[in-house]
Amino acid sequence: MRAVELVFACAEALRVIKEYEPPALPRVEAQNRAAVGQAITEAPRGILYHRYAFDDHGLIIAAKIIPPTSQNQKRIEDDLREYAARLVAWPEEEATWKCEQAIRNYDPCISCATHFLKLTVERGEAEQP
Repeated sequence: MRAVELVFACAEALRVIKEYEPPALPRVEAQNRAAVGQAITEAPRGILYHRYAFDDHGLIIAAKIIPPTSQNQKRIEDDLREYAARLVAWPEEEATWKCEQAIRNYDPCISCATHFLKLTVERGEAEQP
């Protein structure tokens, strides 16, 4: 079935290219006015909510962006607390790596984009090797 879809997609792309007619103007002038625009779009890690308010000059006067990471933050932290508790006997470097892997399950970019995780293991005297 995938092969049929691929053939159709290629044929459709060729049709669109063949029938394309450039517009008379490359863009259309728009009058600036105060307005609010908002959208919900799918992002690789979940849903992205965004809202923008513009003034009469077309300048953004307010913006609110709620990325998937912030929506998942509490769940990430709760799961990490539970998971880290099981790693206390591990060497800190390995435990840190395992925690970073757990976070990447929710957001594969967060650990690479920021050096965010500083894991400190506090062991009681009886637990120390």
